[in-house]
Amino acid sequence: MSNEARDTIFIGKKPLMAYVTSTLIQLANLPAVNIKARGLSIGRAVDVAQIIARKTENAGYSIGEIKIGSESLESQDGRTRNVSTIEIEVKRNTA
Repeated sequence: MSNEARDTIFIGKKPLMAYVTSTLIQLANLPAVNIKARGLSIGRAVDVAQIIARKTENAGYSIGEIKIGSESLESQDGRTRNVSTIEIEVKRNTA
């Protein structure tokens, strides 16, 4: 398994706290973790990042770089659609 796959959390339809817990577990071992989402899951990714940054302020986690973009996907009816994407970096503060 490549290192990039381990430091990335892909947001889907699971409960919000499942992603928060998973991200915190990864942050215990890594200096930074990327939270990625696309489409309707973008709001959930932002919520995960905000929960970690706000609730664990004293533990020293903060939001780093945020990248937004779009991907072209082929829908089931064969048409090409653009889907919005977001990547949020959550990192351990170095202090």
